[in-house]
Amino acid sequence: MSGRLLRWACAGSALSALVAPLPSPPPAHAAPGPAPAPGERSVATLLTDLQRLYREAEESTETYNATDDKLTDQRRRVADLDRRLAAARTAVRDGRGAAGRLARQQYQNNSVEISSYVRLLLARSPRGALDQRHVLRRAAADRAAAVTRLVDGEKRADGLARAAQRALAAQESLARRQERARDGVRTRLREVEELLASLSAEELAAVGRAERAGADAAQRELVASGALGAPGARRAPSARGERAVRYAVAQIGKPYEWGAEGPASFDCSGLTQRAWGAGGREIPRTSQEQWARLPRVPLRQLRPGDLVVYFPKATHIALYLGDGLVVHAPRPGAKVKVSPLAANPLLGAVRPDRGATPVPDYRPPRLPAGARAGADTGLSAP
Repeated sequence: MSGRLLRWACAGSALSALVAPLPSPPPAHAAPGPAPAPGERSVATLLTDLQRLYREAEESTETYNATDDKLTDQRRRVADLDRRLAAARTAVRDGRGAAGRLARQQYQNNSVEISSYVRLLLARSPRGALDQRHVLRRAAADRAAAVTRLVDGEKRADGLARAAQRALAAQESLARRQERARDGVRTRLREVEELLASLSAEELAAVGRAERAGADAAQRELVASGALGAPGARRAPSARGERAVRYAVAQIGKPYEWGAEGPASFDCSGLTQRAWGAGGREIPRTSQEQWARLPRVPLRQLRPGDLVVYFPKATHIALYLGDGLVVHAPRPGAKVKVSPLAANPLLGAVRPDRGATPVPDYRPPRLPAGARAGADTGLSAP
């Protein structure tokens, strides 16, 4: 399914899943569309609008997560440079103290050469004269080395100070980007709330029914296409994948929260990262990075624990359970739940532990009651 996407198409109040090439991404500077105005709208239009707003909110959330990760790394870099700079400045201060002592000694005996010559003349033996000369040479070498260390230390401190300043400026720039991403999430969520508030109970129920119909149609289309392999084929996860699956299933019912990494709430990539962390494999934080950096796997080879990625920009991600089902944190207003694999437009799948041996005699975890309850893409009010 490489390079292709299952895309929703509205037809009256129902949806069907079609396979179509990925659309070209919008320009980076393009602003998201405004929230739809209240009024007479078809169920299909309402569903399309809600899906768009939720998708934009999730895109902003993943941008926030990526920036937050970079900001955390940058703060560590700034702290490391600050420690190194403090040590370099202490060394320079000590070096200046040593240089001051040398200057005072030189002032008290301002002619090393004459002192050396006089000592040689007054020496009681040639051996003693040679010993004195050796000591004097060592003292001169020590003074030269102290000066060199001082000069080098000052250069190093100056370089570290400039690097620390650049790192701090980069941190401040990232912090501003994080604030913009956070504001973008909040804006999208306000638009979702406004649209949901404009819906009657009947409209909301009709939208939910249309979405479920679309998800079911997409799932049937996917299974019938053979993209998941032979019907009824079951594969076992690796040992780490099994632990990831069991962790994810244990989170069912916990709320979605943008930017959350658990344990009380999750966003989509926070759940998959934490699940695989529980399995003993660290993976990137965001859905885009998980898609970009983890090994790809064809849908027909999916096994429990693999990560299923959605939308052209890889802005949503879920953990595969087997039997055409995934567990995921759908989006704001929803809870961690089990959904059909095709509940969102598919982009592809990745396997964090490609090459790992499947466990023998795998038994899937028991799903809690109500694991599949609720809209698969989170259409309840935030």
